[in-house]
Amino acid sequence: MGYELHITRAEHWPENQGCEITWEEWLSLVDDDPELTADPDNGEEFALWSGPSRYPEPWFEWSEGNISTKNPDRAMVAKMLRMAKALKAQVQGDDGEVHDSPPDW
Repeated sequence: MGYELHITRAEHWPENQGCEITWEEWLSLVDDDPELTADPDNGEEFALWSGPSRYPEPWFEWSEGNISTKNPDRAMVAKMLRMAKALKAQVQGDDGEVHDSPPDW
């Protein structure tokens, strides 16, 4: 288990029908962001981030209209907030809590 964060347009991330981040938007985000690289070794829905993280290969995954990662560090949350802004979305935790700044983890 672990703690996941999600970029979503929904009020509660698992209930995003009608407000999904599309596959095309995800591909465009990855293509347009020099810090993101597609990671087909893990699946076409994955991207690696080249930013400063405690993890050797920080990743993000598009799935069912949301973009998620597991156990993000503070730098990854900051990146997610920038990604969410570009997508006109928000960052939510597993329980629906909204993050509007990087936490003090």
